[in-house]
Amino acid sequence: MNKRDFLKKSSLGAAGLAFAPSLFMAQSNTKKNRLRTAHIGVGGMGKEDLRDIASHPSVDVVALCDVDSKFLKAAKKLHLKAKTYSDYRIMLKEMGNEIDAVIVSTPDHTHAPASILAMEMNKPVYCQKPLTHHVSEARAMNKIAQEKKLVTQMGIQVHSFYDYKLATLLIQSGIIGKVHTVRAWSPKNWGYNGPVPQGSDTVPESLDWNLWLGTATKRPYKKNVYHPGNWRKLMDYGCGTLGDMGVHIFDTPYNALQLDVPLTIKNECRPTNGFGYPEHNKVTYKFPKTKYTTRRLKWVWYDGKGAPETHKDLILPGAKKVQSQQDKNASLEGKLSLDTKIANEGVLPEQGAMFIGKKGRLLLPHFMQLPRKIVDGKYVDISAEIDAISKKHNLGKPIRNYASEGPKHYHQFVDACLGKGECTAPFSYASRLTETILLGVIAGRFPNKTLHWNSEKAKFSEDEANKYLTGNYREF
Repeated sequence: MNKRDFLKKSSLGAAGLAFAPSLFMAQSNTKKNRLRTAHIGVGGMGKEDLRDIASHPSVDVVALCDVDSKFLKAAKKLHLKAKTYSDYRIMLKEMGNEIDAVIVSTPDHTHAPASILAMEMNKPVYCQKPLTHHVSEARAMNKIAQEKKLVTQMGIQVHSFYDYKLATLLIQSGIIGKVHTVRAWSPKNWGYNGPVPQGSDTVPESLDWNLWLGTATKRPYKKNVYHPGNWRKLMDYGCGTLGDMGVHIFDTPYNALQLDVPLTIKNECRPTNGFGYPEHNKVTYKFPKTKYTTRRLKWVWYDGKGAPETHKDLILPGAKKVQSQQDKNASLEGKLSLDTKIANEGVLPEQGAMFIGKKGRLLLPHFMQLPRKIVDGKYVDISAEIDAISKKHNLGKPIRNYASEGPKHYHQFVDACLGKGECTAPFSYASRLTETILLGVIAGRFPNKTLHWNSEKAKFSEDEANKYLTGNYREF
């Protein structure tokens, strides 16, 4: 797929880009008894995707594709009847009539090219998070999915877990009133502050380096820099920590509050080096009002070692404050210093989100822990509310087993393709969430500067930022 053809599909104008409700799902036109799947990317996360899709009793894996023959051979051993390919374009061309759905589990920069090609062939697509590498791609994928009425699902498995569905319903029930602030965090670091690698290494015999690069800028191969594990850190291929853990942790508050894309974005981080993402980001978004928020919603994301910053919104019951003289002076002024340390039983979960509303706070750890309500510095028993919501919405009981819970999100996609249900993270929802994430990533190129986003026109008021909404796609 060349750049011109791709950009035809990814118009940044307002026409045809209205987002559907988050639970929209295009039903299959015909009911089938079995689903034949093709998998693009079968190493790393692709291996898990293959395992969980294939665990559905109605799935037949008919095609496997990977640019690294090591991963391809390992997958082939598990699915002996599947045909194997290194180039997804050839696979889709040769096997189009034998494939019912496509699973895309590649590095971020290949998500859109592979998914769009499959959708243009009228194939339902399950694509790993973040949905795309560029904002233009997210809008293009949503547009095609809606026009063709395709079943789609983004790979955010925890979206289908008990605790996250529960937290969504609790917030929407008004348990803490209208929400004015969300603070979310992960100490994970998918940043790189070092120099651009120089020289080249011999490409492993198992790897087709040209196909791995795909539409991205051509670079010489360097061992342990790009493939298989470090691409998330680099601007040409990944989306940093925001695009990794951010998607998971944003998902529940974003869904619960029924947010659209933000109005403004500011990233407090180090100056861009044009190659790797910052190792620490503090991204502040402002969102327009929804029926679950106050007039403006403030959202703050923290990542990197030591995240989050200490803030009064994040102090838990039982926290012990250790104050310096500077802290005490600040306290006299009625302020809480960011240097205040939280210790012992008041320690925040390593990753998570805090909703701050007019009637209290709701803490949602990541992951597989119940949300907790906090009012006036004390935990509040909400077991009755949890039981009532669980019964009303048939949530069942929480299961603390990822091995059994993980496949649910995949099976939901398979069932929807077979005409037996609907997806809860279709591209109509995933594209909005991904756009929000990617706007924060772009803001990292303009540290400490507030960017203003016009959703209708799909452009920034700050023209210098608009060139990062799409990519320069290489012919390969």
